[in-house]
Amino acid sequence: MQHLRALPDPDLIVKAVRAATGRAEGDISLHEPFITGNEWAYVKECLDTGWVSSVGKYVDVFEKRLEEITGVKRAFAVVNGTSALHIALKMAGVRPGDEVLLPDLTFVATANAVTYCGATPHFVDSEPRTLGVDAPKLDKYLSGIAVRQREATVNRRSGRPIRALIAMHTFGHPVDLDAVLEICRKHGIELIEDAAEALGSLYKDRSVGHHGKFAVLSFNGNKIVSTGGGGAILTDDEELAREAKHIATTAKLPHAWEFNHDRIGYNYRMPNLNAAMGVAQLERLGEFVARKRSLADAYARLLADVPGVKFFREPENTRSNYWLNALLLDRSDAPGRDELLAHLNRSGIKARPAWTLMHNLAMFADCPRSDVSAAEDLQSRLINLPSSAFLGPNT
Repeated sequence: MQHLRALPDPDLIVKAVRAATGRAEGDISLHEPFITGNEWAYVKECLDTGWVSSVGKYVDVFEKRLEEITGVKRAFAVVNGTSALHIALKMAGVRPGDEVLLPDLTFVATANAVTYCGATPHFVDSEPRTLGVDAPKLDKYLSGIAVRQREATVNRRSGRPIRALIAMHTFGHPVDLDAVLEICRKHGIELIEDAAEALGSLYKDRSVGHHGKFAVLSFNGNKIVSTGGGGAILTDDEELAREAKHIATTAKLPHAWEFNHDRIGYNYRMPNLNAAMGVAQLERLGEFVARKRSLADAYARLLADVPGVKFFREPENTRSNYWLNALLLDRSDAPGRDELLAHLNRSGIKARPAWTLMHNLAMFADCPRSDVSAAEDLQSRLINLPSSAFLGPNT
């Protein structure tokens, strides 16, 4: 007689998490900022001098440091990652009535930004190897539903132009950027990297953010580097960068006192106060990445012998910042995911599931989508574990 294996032992997972994080007792949040550097001094300088809004030296310093860290030609800071993605989409040519491809497994802001442009999100599948866009599957899908015309690639089913693909680096793990870019070029679609979670991550020894026409970052309170609230747009196209920065700054024409604007713009620029905190955080980015990678190693080691779970490791040819650590339940144990989450949270470990798939949200239920069976499988058995940079077995 065949015996069914027991569900993963929740107490073994609790024990492993507490050992990996170095927290034998008490609550462990999913992700918190690590503020022990120059944040107080730089923010206090803004308050003392009165330079607290979107004009001030720390905005310029913050942008320059992002350019140095990522290697892109231009970076400019905005109020959050969603506004960064909104501007990037507009600058990539997304118009009302277009479609934009994006993973079904993503945070809702990715899809929301598409709708801000009057466009329709078009959801595609993810691959287990990277948790990001499945490039071969997307290529096959587009070959069946898209026709490349003179001015645009058109979805033959809806009649709408497919203008862009947003490739999101899930939990900081880079997607297969070479393969994704090749497909975009083949089908005449612009690529935008949603690197909101991936500052400090490398693809083939180079920072993410160079394959798409634009890339976007987020500095929300739960990101590896935080400005409280903030984002940035990265690009290697200096002319597009100037135009994007212009429309993100209310499209105001330079003048000593007059208020002239040459188009509809957006009030999206990051305040100096936030940038000051960001400059201090960037000073420690290398340390943060090293700490988070050490935490991931501890999780992998301590969970290796726990039956029924697998710790997610960075894809080949990448160096991930491990923004959020993730474990995957065996498929046979997926129905017990919520029970395990409940046990972890009762035990003070603030674990979370992956995001609700976009097509399961009411406002996106009627949007076009490919087969997303892999995303459905991943979402059903994925659990994020505490991942703050100050956690670790020796802290």
